[in-house]
Amino acid sequence: MKKILIIGSTGQIGSELSVRVRSIYGDNNVVCGYYAPPFPEGFFEAGPAIKIDAQQIKQIADAVRKYDIDTIYNLAAILSATAEKNPKLGWDVGVGSLMNCLDVARDYKCGLFTPSSIGAFGPNTPKDNTPQDTIQRPTTVYGITKVLGELVSDYYFEHWQVNTRSVRFPGLISNVTLPGGGTTDYAVEIFYKAVKGEVFECPVKAGTFMDMMYMPDALDAMIHLMEANPEKLIHRNSFNVTAMSFDPEMLYAAIKKYYPNFKMVYNIDPLKQAIADSWPNKLDDSCARKEWGWQPHYDLDKMTADMISKLSGKLSSRA
Repeated sequence: MKKILIIGSTGQIGSELSVRVRSIYGDNNVVCGYYAPPFPEGFFEAGPAIKIDAQQIKQIADAVRKYDIDTIYNLAAILSATAEKNPKLGWDVGVGSLMNCLDVARDYKCGLFTPSSIGAFGPNTPKDNTPQDTIQRPTTVYGITKVLGELVSDYYFEHWQVNTRSVRFPGLISNVTLPGGGTTDYAVEIFYKAVKGEVFECPVKAGTFMDMMYMPDALDAMIHLMEANPEKLIHRNSFNVTAMSFDPEMLYAAIKKYYPNFKMVYNIDPLKQAIADSWPNKLDDSCARKEWGWQPHYDLDKMTADMISKLSGKLSSRA
């Protein structure tokens, strides 16, 4: 049975990944490394948890030894728009945590998953059907740390056989956690406004296409990749994955099927618009599909229906 450490377990991805992997591998076999609240309900009762600052390698190594860990999910990150406002913090967390996890994984023979992003691409990357292997010249600190992460993870695999694996996540849409400072966060915020009956101010222009994915598919991608047969992996760091590509108007139209009176206006955030303009419109994820059977389950309509159903129940219970 696997023994898993999730670093960043209270974040956007980690809070949901923790629940999912515990349902698969057992509560006591998944250790939640946390840095700061908010803590999900029942967090400390659900299974082992330990405070970890991912920039402190000793804390990671101590947890690996104490719990006999064989697989690490490194989810410590400062997201794109937030990192542009504090580049040094974005670099220190993005690169520092990765290097610490790589060294611990090497020394203790652990598998390591670290997410990359569509932010690893830049304005010179082909916009449509962006290939798995293509030019990567990002213009953000966040993107630069992701490219470095891909390269150095491959280096550790090639030189020390560290079992590193990664996917390039598109924008992630969740009904559980609130946005955390990413460029694609508008695609989560809009649902909250719709369910609450409030006007939504969209920070990116109509016609701004970006890849997106519903969180249940993102969780599947991480777990399935870490379980994949290594002999079939040609690429490791990092696989293109996607589920849908849309612009604000398409998302707005999908939501209006449920809330015909819902209003959206545009209030462009220059920083987020510039970042979005530097990213691809749609990724080609054929390598992930071929090498480890990647297959999303949610498209725009199915995701919209589930988001509205889940958020309606959650927000009404708080009223």
